[in-house]
Amino acid sequence: MRLENKVVVVTGAASGIGQATAINCAQEGAKVAVVDLDQKGIDNTIEIINKAGGSAQGFSVDVKEEDQVRALFDKIENTFDHIDSLIHAAGILEGALVPIDEFDEMTWDRVIDINLKGSFLISKYSVPLLEKSGKGVMVLIASGAGVKGGSSSIAYGSSKGGVHGLSLVLASQLEHRNIRVHGVCPGSIDTPLKMRVVEKQAQQANRPVNQMAAGLGDPKGVAKILTFLVTDEADYLRGSLFTR
Repeated sequence: MRLENKVVVVTGAASGIGQATAINCAQEGAKVAVVDLDQKGIDNTIEIINKAGGSAQGFSVDVKEEDQVRALFDKIENTFDHIDSLIHAAGILEGALVPIDEFDEMTWDRVIDINLKGSFLISKYSVPLLEKSGKGVMVLIASGAGVKGGSSSIAYGSSKGGVHGLSLVLASQLEHRNIRVHGVCPGSIDTPLKMRVVEKQAQQANRPVNQMAAGLGDPKGVAKILTFLVTDEADYLRGSLFTR
């Protein structure tokens, strides 16, 4: 129960790494704000947490819309007063396997808006509530894509490189406000986003999907790392982290 009495906000918590992390944080005793755009997924995550005896409340938001993000943190403040940690995992992957000279501008804008602008907005409005806790932790989920390697989508890789850069800037900017910031870069993980790409790759290569998906990591493995990061035990950690 390393997160007992702590309030943790997890975005992208309807599926994948975000869902696994919300569940894991609740298992460690946290009061979890389950945030996503997918209401059905939110309800599913809350049901899993509640059945296991945990505590969670759901909030639906489009992270690229500033009015919605502002309203989200107003609701969270009214519900919890403050937050101890933010784990921002919300994001999309579109435009996989499309060459740059064929890449659609609307797809580029959508991915950048949700992944990078969304990270900016979530960070902006979470800071006052993290500071209010006296010792906050902010974790932004970037990716190995766009940071130390390529990506199936130029928009995704570019956006995640930007998210990683944002984490580096905020780490120094927020240190004096007692907020510890990490950028976490997962590798190839078995999530709905990744599997849609794998299915497309398998179709192009005329190979079985399960063969192409072999070796993908489990979201629960990343969730354990993210959960540890927002505990007091991780207080001496600094900088970016890379997972399998």
